[in-house]
Amino acid sequence: MSASPDATRKQTFEAGKLAKRLRRQVGQAIADYGMIEEGDKVMVCLSGGKDSYTLLDMLLSLQAKAPVRFEIVAVNLDQKQPDFPAHVLPEYLTARGVPFHVIEQDTYSVVTRVIPQGKTMCSLCSRMRRGALYQWAADNGVTRIALGHHRDDILGTFFLNMFYQGSLKAMPPKLLSDDGRHVVIRPLAYCREDDIAAYAESRAFPIIPCNLCGSQENMQRKVVKRMLADWEKAHPGRSETIFRAMGNIAPSQLTDRSLFDFASLGARDDASRPDAHAWLAGGDSHDETD
Repeated sequence: MSASPDATRKQTFEAGKLAKRLRRQVGQAIADYGMIEEGDKVMVCLSGGKDSYTLLDMLLSLQAKAPVRFEIVAVNLDQKQPDFPAHVLPEYLTARGVPFHVIEQDTYSVVTRVIPQGKTMCSLCSRMRRGALYQWAADNGVTRIALGHHRDDILGTFFLNMFYQGSLKAMPPKLLSDDGRHVVIRPLAYCREDDIAAYAESRAFPIIPCNLCGSQENMQRKVVKRMLADWEKAHPGRSETIFRAMGNIAPSQLTDRSLFDFASLGARDDASRPDAHAWLAGGDSHDETD
């Protein structure tokens, strides 16, 4: 049974509102973090998932009216997973008129050989995928590497690092690679995952599932994702508040001595400072003769 004309109009209206909201959020993130400059060649890493499709769509939409000129090239890494539909992305990108390249590299065999069955494959897979994409970018004049991580990915990484690594860090919207050769950007940094999912559905993107790790339900990231979803259900808006807090940091109210000089705070100029060994020893040696 087909939808009524009124229902169809409502769906079209809501889809338009959603697209406008996502474009505004992506444009704001690009402006806030200086992600794209005049003459940039932006490599959109296209996996075939909802996030990377939405990223490409948003950048193509903004490109026509952007205040700077920039190129877009979509790049996919064919990891030789069994039953991977290699025709899907080339057909889609050709139909959209988007320049693209497919890197063929059998990382699947390496990951499944090295990682024991049942163990999380994401870390090794991610490192190998990143290496292949970075190398292609270096060889082809790419000045910006765009990834499809969104707000919820950033929040999840923040809590993973806090709970399991003992550090306060996440996925920054813009970063310089460890070797200093690549600028990586995340234009979806302000976008919610449920908005992206709804947009991908409305656009009917030809989604390609990841069969390599999609069945690993007990990963720490999924535990954190459920935690955030429960929080959001019980306290709507909490995720947005936490995300805003990540950009509103007061170093003097935390405990990182590399970010704030607590030792000098309120110290008198004429006061000597015993070193840590003296304090750990319980005092200076002259205390024994008092």
